[in-house]
Amino acid sequence: MAERLHKIGVLGGMGPEATVLFMLRVIAATPAEDDCDHVPMLVDNNPQVPSRIGALIEGGGDDPAPVLAAMARGLEAAGAEALVMPCNTAHNYTDAIRTAVSIPFLSMVELAAQDVGRTVEPGARIGVLASPAVKATGIYDCALSALPVDVIYPQDQDAMLRAIRMLKTSASSDAAWEAVLLGARDVTARGAQWLLVGCSEFSLISERLARLYPTIDSIDVLVSHTINFAREGRHPSELLKMSA
Repeated sequence: MAERLHKIGVLGGMGPEATVLFMLRVIAATPAEDDCDHVPMLVDNNPQVPSRIGALIEGGGDDPAPVLAAMARGLEAAGAEALVMPCNTAHNYTDAIRTAVSIPFLSMVELAAQDVGRTVEPGARIGVLASPAVKATGIYDCALSALPVDVIYPQDQDAMLRAIRMLKTSASSDAAWEAVLLGARDVTARGAQWLLVGCSEFSLISERLARLYPTIDSIDVLVSHTINFAREGRHPSELLKMSA
């Protein structure tokens, strides 16, 4: 009989291609000999979630929090035993999601910060490639604040936002790649030894970045913990305590 795997609920659609990328990477990273060996995922691929950029840095539009909370409740009701969300900026609404459900929400931001702590040397400078809302709200600054690292961002944040919008149109956009590459060159010229990909749209091109710079991709971190939860049924913090 196949091993019983725990169902993962995915709050998706932000953007849709990044959600599919996350699912494909879960499938690719799962050791499997048959269908039943793969992670069961319940996906709410909702591209109608109100704009996170609009709410967080442009000061307009509807609040995404109630929509995300409703999605979380729907996934729990459908049988999800843990939730994930392959969108970094939307993690500004983590509290609303966690309050809405009784199942664990595996925070990509928190888990990526833990991975930075395990991977990089003390005193390292981390260049975060993300949406301007991530910098403006400081969610990675907060998550990384307990570590002996320095966090820097590309100076041209407008270019990062343009790149995100181009990637939402086409993951093969040469202009988007050039903009992200310039951002990477900016932070590395200012001393960054590692890149942290903190935008799931940038994860669409992160493999190209990783050929040039030491890179931690937040989606890859979430993929690893998603598979571990599906198998173990325990929150990553519990697994960390067991391995300590």
